[in-house]
Amino acid sequence: MNKSKNFSGQPIISQVLKFIPSSLINRTAQKQGSDRYYKRFKTYDHLVTMLFATLSGSSSLREVSSIMLACEGKINHLGLTRFPKRSTLSDANKNRPSAVFASIYQQLYGRYKHFLSDSYSRSLPVKDLKIVDSSTISLFSDVLKGAGRNPIGGKKKGGIKMHTMINAQEDVPCLVRFSSAATHDHTFLKELGLQKGSFVVFDKGYVDYMQYHNWTVEGVYFVTRQKDNALYSSLEEFALDEHIHSGVLKDERIEIAKGKQVIYLRRVAFYHQQQNRVYEFITNNFELPADKITDIYKQRWQIETLFKRLKQNFPLKYFLGDNQNAIEIQIWMSLIIQLIMLVIQRKAKRKWAFSNMMSVIRYHLMTYIDLFKFLKKPDGDWSELNNRKKGQLTLFQT
Repeated sequence: MNKSKNFSGQPIISQVLKFIPSSLINRTAQKQGSDRYYKRFKTYDHLVTMLFATLSGSSSLREVSSIMLACEGKINHLGLTRFPKRSTLSDANKNRPSAVFASIYQQLYGRYKHFLSDSYSRSLPVKDLKIVDSSTISLFSDVLKGAGRNPIGGKKKGGIKMHTMINAQEDVPCLVRFSSAATHDHTFLKELGLQKGSFVVFDKGYVDYMQYHNWTVEGVYFVTRQKDNALYSSLEEFALDEHIHSGVLKDERIEIAKGKQVIYLRRVAFYHQQQNRVYEFITNNFELPADKITDIYKQRWQIETLFKRLKQNFPLKYFLGDNQNAIEIQIWMSLIIQLIMLVIQRKAKRKWAFSNMMSVIRYHLMTYIDLFKFLKKPDGDWSELNNRKKGQLTLFQT
């Protein structure tokens, strides 16, 4: 008989929820008044139910309610006294402000960011590097306005745009804002609140020359790509040191006129041999070597990896509500569980691919397995069975 040592007195989902203190949830709910008009379905119940829906990959409110009804005998492990009905969850997604879950995420980020940062070993070209980008989640225009003209036939697609900033050492969002897909990206730059001496990198969709000027005055540095149709005047070309990467073609000081304001920037042209393409970067930093500017921009791929990981493991294709508040709640749940899963991945002390670890947890949410014992040595019991002495009896031995 297989006497596994990996069994636990609580299901996996209960062990995951321990990383989200109930006191933090209740304190935030009281501060924001999110339980004011609810007798039973409190913010804690709402959060746990939506996290269960996110982890299990449920695609409808009816599916969430049915699965939890089937697990009714185990929901006490989740701190719930009753399973939520479909109408109750629908009303809560529509009426309970998504801001309370945004606040919970920010507090969890503050609680675990140092742990994630200390575990991140990749060297960076500069300290205090922030990365900014946005990801659009397609919806119909009845929910949020779409970009572009109306199509001749069919229904116009809209979308919710998730503007995100991450600290390059932490690999998790430190700032998130939502807007319709029709809103221009550059409006997000005004909300970053960057400290003096910090660096921020983003693509050319965020072009805002007046914001670049303000950052120069504040001592904040940025790196981005120059738009193809940009109008500028070259003032001075800097000599290229022999130690500079051979791909750097030009390093110059330029000026761009915006109304009565003249903005002075640095332009670096870089030839990418593998892609046979020239990239043009602009920055307000004149101290770093030219090839270091290109290295900073290369770090932008990290946020693309974050979006890919989020969409692959928590598919935002089926929404449990047809209003903006419900959609934002579902996105916050994906961000919260992604943060917790990254913490678990670091604590597992074993190299797990994020998607593989998520698959294990998703298919064993209500299984009574010690999560960290299993993640640390998933093949332990299997090896023990295979290495038994030949004289030892097994259950199916003949």
